[in-house]
Amino acid sequence: MILTRERMLQIEQRTMARGVPADLLMESAGAKMARCASQFFPRPGLVVCYAGKGHNAGDAFVAARHLAESGWRVLVRSPFQKTDFAALTRAKLDLLGADILTRPLEPSVPLDGPLLLLDALVGLGATGDLRDPLAALAEEMNRLRRSSGARTLAVDFPSGLDVETGTPGNPCVQADITATVGFAKKGLVADAATNFVGRLAVLDIPEFGEPDEDAPEVITAPMLRRHWPPRAFDTNKGMCGRVVLLAGSRGTLGAAHLCAAGAVRAGAGLVSLGATADCYELLAGTAMPEVMVRPFKALTDVFTLQADAIGIGPGLGNGREAHTLRVVREAPCPAVVDADALTIVAHAGLQHIDTAAGPRLLTPHPGEMQRLLAGKKIKDRAQTASDFVREHPVTLLLKGARTVIAEKGRALRFNTTGNPGMATGGMGDVLTGVCTALLGQHADAYLSASIGAWVCGRAAEIAIRHGGASEESLSPGDVLDNLGRAFDSLRAGDF
Repeated sequence: MILTRERMLQIEQRTMARGVPADLLMESAGAKMARCASQFFPRPGLVVCYAGKGHNAGDAFVAARHLAESGWRVLVRSPFQKTDFAALTRAKLDLLGADILTRPLEPSVPLDGPLLLLDALVGLGATGDLRDPLAALAEEMNRLRRSSGARTLAVDFPSGLDVETGTPGNPCVQADITATVGFAKKGLVADAATNFVGRLAVLDIPEFGEPDEDAPEVITAPMLRRHWPPRAFDTNKGMCGRVVLLAGSRGTLGAAHLCAAGAVRAGAGLVSLGATADCYELLAGTAMPEVMVRPFKALTDVFTLQADAIGIGPGLGNGREAHTLRVVREAPCPAVVDADALTIVAHAGLQHIDTAAGPRLLTPHPGEMQRLLAGKKIKDRAQTASDFVREHPVTLLLKGARTVIAEKGRALRFNTTGNPGMATGGMGDVLTGVCTALLGQHADAYLSASIGAWVCGRAAEIAIRHGGASEESLSPGDVLDNLGRAFDSLRAGDF
């Protein structure tokens, strides 16, 4: 759930008014923050707490104490003396047992392990631009990130960011990860905040309870696994969905292969790839053995097959417009509509999705979305997605650094996983295959989009943290190779 600053402050106050000690909340938040840091930085190194006077600094001190127990070295960087800190924060600093560094940090080179900065300069009650001496510390963190390979984890929100609007102040800490406490705050998912928030992780605090209100939400693993239980032991392939993919043409066979591999790796029982005469031999000779390549005279031959879900669009190319529109419009089963199929729909008219015979999940990137909007510029991605599904009876997955998922009558969702390494061709083809497989396993389009976005993004993270890839080298194949670990991560309730 995504809350305003005022609503979050009310929840904190009511929780403590019920007799829940602030110490318990701080220990819970700090322990989970350490677990979050360890997920993304499994190798211990040096963690530096950039501390203000308030309870956010206390959360960071608790996190640093847990990290120290796992082998991390700890420093505290603050312009304040110990006597300046809030009483509870001072107590957590005493438990941490770290000295306060009052001069600028100059890390030794080379570093033994990662350099992790915990941004805990200000708390939720802070408003306006940062002022010195905290402004200087924010700039120091950003400098270390640029010049020394440091990575920054923001405690609750990046210091200097307006948590209500998402507007970055001057200065504003640029975080790689933001570990927000309890619930996501409204400004953290604003388009303007993306490059300052980085990867968003929600630290669940059970003592806060669950607000009884209708609000947008961020996608988390604990949320998804409630709706995606483990398979029954007697599961067979017939129970896991027959999916048919309509993808690929001469010159874009890779799109078909990536899409099919995504469907296989996401658990589809039977995966068929429909191939017309111009590319059948090429696809049949190069497809992974788990995929059945079926010769089609036209894309509409899909109607002759038993299908629980269809994925259409990746690499289709030109010359199949009429048949593509028929499949989009007439297929009775759920279907993912992506890539060239979206472009064809955009040019032919949105009535083809408005009158579709079955559920439709549209997965446009920003350029495809703009075509669906007849060239209208996207100013606010969340508002654009909400407006679109109010007018058209589809589920929308609008790709981006913070993928947005929308369906009329359901909460707007923001994905949390992924990294800049996914900015390369073919990632969307994998996602189409994954979402089609989930539809075939009887998840509805909203859940399929949510799980698909989360596991693809998480697989990209795992490939970099554990698989030897970098943001520059990451490929769709790396995501495919790590989808299994991503589903395990979902089951484990990871951040």
